[in-house]
Parts: sequence; C-alpha cells; structure tokens
Amino acid sequence: MGIVKFSDTAATPIGAGRSRYLAHTDHLMAVVVDFNDGPASAPDPPHSHPHEQVSYVAAGELILVMGAEKTRLSAGDLFTVPANVPHAVQTLTPHVRLVDAFHPIREEFLKR
Repeated sequence: MGIVKFSDTAATPIGAGRSRYLAHTDHLMAVVVDFNDGPASAPDPPHSHPHEQVSYVAAGELILVMGAEKTRLSAGDLFTVPANVPHAVQTLTPHVRLVDAFHPIREEFLKR
C-alpha cells in the first residue's frame, strides 16, 4: 500500500460523528479512528474480533471497558486487546483519536 497521507485520503464514515483512515500490508493493519461525537453517556456496545489489537490514544480521553474492568485513558496511553476478548470504549471528550494496529488485517474494513 505504500505511503498514505491524510491529505490525500478521504475518511471512511463508520457512524454519526465517526470516521477512519487505514493503511495495511499483507499481515498488519493500522487504522486511525476519529470519534467526534463525544462525550458519550455510556460505553459503546462491547464487540470482539479474532484479531490482536494494540491501540494508541492520540487525542482526547476515554474509558476502556474489557470484561468487568474499566480504565480511564488519555492522550499518550496505549492499550492491548487479545483476540476474541469483548471490549468497548466510552468517549469522555468531544474528540478522541485512536491509532489501532491489527494482526491479521481486518478484511471487513477493506470492503466498506
């Protein structure tokens, strides 16, 4: 896929006030997700996927929910999500930006 510049890439809407950009190789995917619909009064519904995930909080504040554990995170924090573990986020600020890395790539993201 090579170099991906935000200025040359249109965001893919993924919901009201939410969008993402992505880049990938054959085995690794990076996704920048912008949440512009916060703060939220409750976490998003939990979801899981067979992909391993590492995420960097680039902007804003959120609560990460994994099982019964809730952790407040802010810009500069990292978190990991093992494969098939239910998780969710709750935005605490008007804007949150996450930079996610997935292995293997999320094929369903390529079909939007």
